[in-house]
Amino acid sequence: MNLISNTAKPVNDGNKPPSLYEGRKQIYPKLAHGKFRMVKWIVMACTLGVYYALPWIRWPRGEGIPDQAVLADFAGEKFYFFFIEIWPQEIYYLAGLLILAALGLFLVTSLIGRAWCGYTCPQTVWTDLYIWVERAVEGDRAARMRLDKAPWSLNKAARKIGKHLVWLLIAFLTGGALILYWHDAPTIARTFFKGEAPLTAYFFAGILTFTTYFLAGWMREQVCTYMCPWPRIQGALTDDYALNVTYRYDRGEPRGALHKGQGFEDRGDCIDCKQCVQVCPMGIDIRDGAQLECIHCALCIDACDDMMKRVDRPTGLIAYDTDLAVATRAAGGKPTYKLLRARTMLYAVLMIAISGLILVGLAEKPTFQVSVLKDRSPPFVQLADGSVRNGYTLKLVNKATTARNAEISISGLEGAQLQIIGLSKPETGSEVQLPLEQYGVDRFRMLVTAPPAERPHRTSLVITIRDPETGETHTSTAAFVTAGAK
Repeated sequence: MNLISNTAKPVNDGNKPPSLYEGRKQIYPKLAHGKFRMVKWIVMACTLGVYYALPWIRWPRGEGIPDQAVLADFAGEKFYFFFIEIWPQEIYYLAGLLILAALGLFLVTSLIGRAWCGYTCPQTVWTDLYIWVERAVEGDRAARMRLDKAPWSLNKAARKIGKHLVWLLIAFLTGGALILYWHDAPTIARTFFKGEAPLTAYFFAGILTFTTYFLAGWMREQVCTYMCPWPRIQGALTDDYALNVTYRYDRGEPRGALHKGQGFEDRGDCIDCKQCVQVCPMGIDIRDGAQLECIHCALCIDACDDMMKRVDRPTGLIAYDTDLAVATRAAGGKPTYKLLRARTMLYAVLMIAISGLILVGLAEKPTFQVSVLKDRSPPFVQLADGSVRNGYTLKLVNKATTARNAEISISGLEGAQLQIIGLSKPETGSEVQLPLEQYGVDRFRMLVTAPPAERPHRTSLVITIRDPETGETHTSTAAFVTAGAK
């Protein structure tokens, strides 16, 4: 027998090489009805509402600062989140939040699988919104399939153009909302349409408009399957006890179509209606087992439960379950579920510990910082009377919303006097008043003069900054070099 003659070969018309990749198959997800679909509607409304409305929430910041609750002020080098203010020196807070987010994602995955992907991932949320628009303009699954197969007409063109115009509008609103987080929302919204906004605002609004339109409108499930690394990572985060959207084959097999008058003796509950496939936004069959493409949106559960009710069978043929539990039931045993296990407890403990550290740090966060840098050249100046003078650059960061006066004093060097250069009223002594601007970084030129005396060539000088109103005190040390230095 010639086996080669029976082997399928790729068709080549002689003009172009055969394709090495399978083309995308259009998916027409059907509208599902049920509790999980309702949860997805609620989550979509909440997440989109927060994204679009958050920049418009006002929060008093003080004079000269945008009164915006959430603002990434790159020009001012600060990030505002309601009562929390993050300066560049405090980037570790953002690192802590990212670690918390990662641990939270690990915890959710180890408990209920890819719930993040199915409900709150931006790609899922905006794709869901785009499918809702598509369904509203072109109809549900069957109507969309008929429309795509139909020849071009005025009705088809109007529906297609109308759908894409709404998609573009949503994409533009998405990109426009992003730049509101970088600038004062009312100001940038007013200047954007007048052509007076910064060039970066137009650039990033255009980038996100483009990506939203193509990722949610055209690529959809391909982003989750080919671009996102999370489906590959989650395999290392799940175990036999992690709940996943699962087809209970122990109850559903053997499957087959249900004919009129037929009962369920000697067969499974699955009637092979393929409703679970038709509602899946990824176009997969959950009955084939765990798959990389599955985002655990649970719409197949709603579709299956609806069909089970119609044929008067118990719901839950597809449900959140574990493969271990299904296999145990198939073998006649009683499955066990363990939500509290080593990895889930570890993730929870780490999240609590890191959250506690962040809260303690925010509660004890100082309202100003001090740094002192000694002059390198010359290291000292010896005056005519034999006294020695050292120069320093004093940097004070006032993180308060109001201007205030601070007291600077020195210690550790007997008889030393300090002088701040550039003050409207020059002061000399062991203690000097310094005016600090609100939310400002002030630099001062500080001179410290010590009388002639026999002392080590290098002495540690202690500089103390104190706010007389709040009592907040900070100290910094610097070297004082005398004429005997070697």
